[in-house]
Amino acid sequence: MMEANHWPCAQCGADLRYAPGQTELKCDHCGFVQAIPAKAPRQKAQALVEHDLAKGLADDLPDAATGEVRSTSCPKCGAVVEFQGANHATQCPFCATPVVVDTGSHRRIKPQALVPFELTESQARTALKGWLGGLWFAPNSLLEYTRAGRAMDGIYAPFWTYDADTDSRYRGQRGEYYYETQWVNVTVNGKTERRQEQVQKTRWYPASGRVSRDFDDVLVMASTSLPARLGNDLTPWDLGKLEPYSPDYLAGFQAEGYTVGLADGWGTAKSVMAGVIQDDVRRDIGGDVQRVESVDTNYADETFKHILLPIWMAAYKYCGKSYRFLVNGQTGEVQGERPYSWWKISFAVLGAVILAASAAYLYDPSIFGLSRPDWMD
Repeated sequence: MMEANHWPCAQCGADLRYAPGQTELKCDHCGFVQAIPAKAPRQKAQALVEHDLAKGLADDLPDAATGEVRSTSCPKCGAVVEFQGANHATQCPFCATPVVVDTGSHRRIKPQALVPFELTESQARTALKGWLGGLWFAPNSLLEYTRAGRAMDGIYAPFWTYDADTDSRYRGQRGEYYYETQWVNVTVNGKTERRQEQVQKTRWYPASGRVSRDFDDVLVMASTSLPARLGNDLTPWDLGKLEPYSPDYLAGFQAEGYTVGLADGWGTAKSVMAGVIQDDVRRDIGGDVQRVESVDTNYADETFKHILLPIWMAAYKYCGKSYRFLVNGQTGEVQGERPYSWWKISFAVLGAVILAASAAYLYDPSIFGLSRPDWMD
């Protein structure tokens, strides 16, 4: 669901906008400033409490954790667009495709916390310029696109965080290297000689045991309208700066609803956890090399949160294809789908061929059927 948020200025009636990195709303028209009320420590602690995962998967959460929304999926990019008031039609903010509301409403899990934007749009554009400037073979028009000061969209993207205590029993083998001396034949100056050589081999021993690990805030992007690889690589995030959800932080920005459900997100989180547990098992087996035959993991105290994280987004079209760039609105980390200029690549290849041919000519002109010039002697 994509929701545009508008707050009227008390002084002139224009839209207020959340000021990144601050705790206030500002009016771009008259300069009026409105403070965002601070949450008491107790309110903040209550807002950041973890939900029981089993209850979430069974649709058995408290009424306060869920809400009714009218929404529909974009037929082109899959984003879920939310409708406000009596509106029945709008356009998708990701791809501008017209969308019409579905009949009825849907009950969804509410976001309970968010990391407010810390980077302004200007700072995000500077970070993007620096990233694009380091790309080899990028089209010149791509850098011109950023220099033109094209607007970037500020979006609060949906994420799940998962916690779990794990206990894993494993079976495998521990490999330890040893060396044997062997006679081998080698060719030296056209003659065959016998030499001794140390050959590495491995002795394998059975191994089994148990490892435990407590996972906290395993992060999974809950959007299918953003490229998963790019969104998941916008790390690190400082989740210690999570604030209880307040619509004030959304003033002037957009917030997308989740399109990756709680169960699918949990499946992704378990895959992340499994990779960490696999590393723990290998360390526990020890030796020089390991074989992991089986890992049986029990999960306990499974909980989750639904949060929103700030992303600046820009889109660029090249040769009929759209490329998207994401900037972490907290740290400035950049990820993007990069285009290549085949003209630049062709000229680079041609230049390399010319350099190689020139070097070969200087070394031995007869390669090209030419005699060696006097000045080279």
